Formats: sequence, structure tokens, C-alpha cells
Amino acid sequence: MDVYLPIANLSVNGLFIVLLGGLTGILSGLFGVGGGFLTTPLLIFYGIPPTVAAASAATQVTGASVSGVIAHGNRKGVDYRMGMVMVGGGAIGALIGALLFRLLQAWGQIDVVISILYVLLLGSIGSLMMREALGALFPKDGKGEAKPRKRRHHPLVSGLPYRVRFYRSGLYISPIAPAILGVLVGILTMLMGVGGGFILVPAMLYILGMSGNVVVGTSLFQILFVTMVTTMVHALTTKSVDIVLAGLLLLGSVLGAQFGTQIAMKARPEVLRLVLAGIVILVALRMLYGLGVQPDEIYTVSPL
Repeated sequence: MDVYLPIANLSVNGLFIVLLGGLTGILSGLFGVGGGFLTTPLLIFYGIPPTVAAASAATQVTGASVSGVIAHGNRKGVDYRMGMVMVGGGAIGALIGALLFRLLQAWGQIDVVISILYVLLLGSIGSLMMREALGALFPKDGKGEAKPRKRRHHPLVSGLPYRVRFYRSGLYISPIAPAILGVLVGILTMLMGVGGGFILVPAMLYILGMSGNVVVGTSLFQILFVTMVTTMVHALTTKSVDIVLAGLLLLGSVLGAQFGTQIAMKARPEVLRLVLAGIVILVALRMLYGLGVQPDEIYTVSPL
């Protein structure tokens, strides 16, 4: 079933795009991440231009996050106060990212920068996830899993002024720290089409010291609104959002999220993290390979 994408200016197999969206939905249900960190590079491998892939994946991540936020909110698993601070920072980051996106696009380097960012981020995060999963599955002392790390925020966070209480997270810290984190995630969302959950979740745990029972829900809350802002900014500035592509991805993700939730209830978390780490590392290696080989079309023509 071939479908024409007007912004990408090519025809694709619609069923494949829906299945790709399903993979994103499964990841969202399993780990509380938007899944854009795999959707965008997989779209690029399929032949979608990186700019269109990044902008459209951000649109799809918005839809994939809605059901997760509702579910976690019903279980009081969302710190809305913390989430709004990070959303504010994310909106600023999206605007900064838009300026960088347009600048790199004018220089003709946006595709290369997107690929390099994915190689660096996916490679480092995949390696950390792999080490953590292997450590949980095969503890060195042979006495079972290692004791969980005591929750505490980073010393740099402790030194920031204007502290306020985030009751649901159990924190008394400066809102400057989560705002800065939101800005960084907003920039990455704009440039790479990711929700940022794969960076946001560990940062909220180990830098901000948030309670584990609200991390996933608060991450999805921030992802939901920042990707909404990113989509609007992309549509108004870069004009790279392909609504047909985003719609196909969204259809698959809604279905995939249900399967992901069911799998998460039955499978061991350590095994799931190990599988995800392997997928992330393979994607990073594939993108690194793509940076080092000569493309099929050396020259491209694009409108000014």
C-alpha cells in the first residue's frame, strides 16, 4: 500500500510506517519514553529526509504521550508543578532549537548534525543502559540484585537559590535546575524529533533526585507539551512537518502502546532494558556507518 508524502515528496509503504509507529508505541508503554529516539533514525534509514523525519516524529510523539499521561495522572504519578517548570524551560529550548535548526539548514549541515547527535547520544545512553541491565541480571556478589541507589539530588542542584517545594516529588530545590533541564530537552526535541524521555528520566532520577513513582508520568507530561510546542514551531518556521507521515505513525503508536503496557506487566524489567539497550546500540552503529560511506546521491537540489 503506497502512500504519497507531500512534504517529503516521495511514496512510502503505508503499512511499514504504521508498523514503525507501533514499535514507538510499544516502547512508550514499556519504558515511559516517547520513542522518537528510534523513530527518527529508522525513518532516515527508510529514505525519509532527516529534516522531515525529525519534525514529523516530534508530532507523533505528542500523540503517543497522551494516554500515558492520563494513566499516570489517575494513579497520582505526575508531579504537575515540576512538569510545568520543565515545560516552560522546554518551550524556551524549542525556540532556541528552531534558530539552530534554521541556521544549520542555511549552512546545509542540518542532516549531518542530526546524524552525529544521534550517534553520540544513542551510543552513550545505550552503553549505560546495557551496563545497568547486565549488572542487574548478573550481580557480582551472586546474592541477587544490587541495592537500589539512595535517592539524592546532585550537589550542584543543592547550591542553586530560590528553593521551592515539589511535594509530589518529595523535593525542596530551586526551580532553576528543572528549567535548565527542560531547555536542553527542548533543544534536542527541536533538532532531533525526540521526546527526550531517554535523557529526561535518568536526569530526573540522578540529578534532580525525584521520587521514582512520579518520574515516568512527569517525563511524559513534559514530553507531551514540549513536542506540541516543537510541532507548532516546526510548522511555522521550517515547514518540515508531514501530516500524512505523522498520521500513519500515530495510528501505529496508539495500537502499539496497548501491547507495550501488557508486555511490561509480564516481562522482567532488566530483560526489557537489555533488549532496548541492544536496539539503541545497533541503531547508533548503523548511523555511524551511514556517516562514513558515500551516499547514493552525492548532490541534491533543494529550493531556497
